[in-house]
Amino acid sequence: MSEILNKPEVAKIYIDARGPRFAASITTVVLAIALVTQSAWVLALQGLVFLIGAVRGPQFTPYGMIFKSLIKPRLKKEAPTEDVRPPKFAQAVGFLFALVGLIGAIAGSSAVFTVAVGFALAAAFLNAAFNFCLGCEMYLLGLRLATK
Repeated sequence: MSEILNKPEVAKIYIDARGPRFAASITTVVLAIALVTQSAWVLALQGLVFLIGAVRGPQFTPYGMIFKSLIKPRLKKEAPTEDVRPPKFAQAVGFLFALVGLIGAIAGSSAVFTVAVGFALAAAFLNAAFNFCLGCEMYLLGLRLATK
């Protein structure tokens, strides 16, 4: 991964790698609530969190702020870091799924809402439970394909 992300012309910002996994845990719960209740409002709030993460970075989301202020100070190990670009891309993908789900809700299509929220929920669960960021892997695959 580092050989793909190490480009001298790009300023690098690193974040605590444990933060996105913590955020994915909260996201999993929020998206499960949205799915079970079929609530467009809950999805809209999560979509806003995704948008902040995609534009500013996951460290600036409410979940990132909770991690930074409440969780990180209690962790004793040295923090592993990661480049912020793959998690930002993953947040953008989450935002797109939330947007599709909201469009489905507005259009009266519960199937579109359910599928979009289900996909976002599955990706968040993968990150929370197995530390596998699907959006991050998509970002890296895109970089590999673009550099060939």
